[in-house]
Amino acid sequence: MTDLLSLTDDIIHGWADDPRGPVALALKQRLIPVEGEGAVFFPPTYADTKDGYAIDTLSDGTKIVQVDSVGAQANRMEPLFKRAKPDQPENPLATLVPQVDVTYGNEKTLSILEAGHRLGDALIRSTELKEEAQAAFLTYLDNGDAHPIAKLAPTSLVFGVWDSRDTQAKLPRIVQSAIRAHDIDVLHRSAQFNPALDYAALGVFDDEDKAKAERDAKSPLAQRGFVHVPAVNAPGGVIARGGIWRTVTINLVALRQLGGENAVALRRYILGLSLVAATEPQDGFLRQGCLLTPDFDAPALWHVVARNGQRQALALDDARALDYATKAAKAFGVGADRRVSFTKERAKADVKPEETKKKAK
Repeated sequence: MTDLLSLTDDIIHGWADDPRGPVALALKQRLIPVEGEGAVFFPPTYADTKDGYAIDTLSDGTKIVQVDSVGAQANRMEPLFKRAKPDQPENPLATLVPQVDVTYGNEKTLSILEAGHRLGDALIRSTELKEEAQAAFLTYLDNGDAHPIAKLAPTSLVFGVWDSRDTQAKLPRIVQSAIRAHDIDVLHRSAQFNPALDYAALGVFDDEDKAKAERDAKSPLAQRGFVHVPAVNAPGGVIARGGIWRTVTINLVALRQLGGENAVALRRYILGLSLVAATEPQDGFLRQGCLLTPDFDAPALWHVVARNGQRQALALDDARALDYATKAAKAFGVGADRRVSFTKERAKADVKPEETKKKAK
């Protein structure tokens, strides 16, 4: 039986505080389809790929397919911190971060936790938060002070952010996760659409038009569902003989590089958010045909990785992570909730800033 390191707050503090401390926390978790081991599941499809999937072939011929990218995993974890909807149970994770909502259109609302580029997103530059976000990035660039970013959008520090369209400030991901399947076989599938009626027999169009449309899936009659349409040799999922694996890394070196005002409390706060993001159970429904769960018979363990490569298994779970994060958030002081408005004028100015400056003269 593996001896697990029992965690105390002081041990976790050391991960954030000790410049000679461990370099990372790491998890390698085996997943299986809900249909069982060896069942067919569907990775994401991409244009301009041979089989529709992102597949790499190793030198020995083994094929590995991307099931969920680093970016996709981050986009699944970040909304875990969103405020619950009125008809849902209260979300304890929502109290750990400022809730920044952007209103747009007919009083629709989008959380910054759903913006793909986080604090560097075009959505934020199209609101009155633009100047505040820019100032926060510039403060980080000037002296490495991440405190303003943490007060405004702390998950930008957890999952990384690049203000590529403005200040060029770039902060690395502290939490990184991806899912890949190993030693895979690729399947294909074919299908046939059959219309509810023979519309040619009813005089909607003639038999010649019907025959032409059934040979051209892009024809209007085929597109609108009036004729038989075959779909041949489409991506049909994969079978993983080498297992489906989710890897998660919490980069403690990147964490300890965060500085500025109240740096100790800042790093502990971001560590707490990182622990919660990395340990909170995911629902596993990645897309149609891809519903995965952890392998109950092969429970995964977190390991702390020392500078010399030594690995120690940890007693770390979502409850312990939330407990630490709650105390760290209280000590740091969570930023204020905000509700701001998207304006098309700001969006237009962001798209063509030089033209906007000329008009202002």
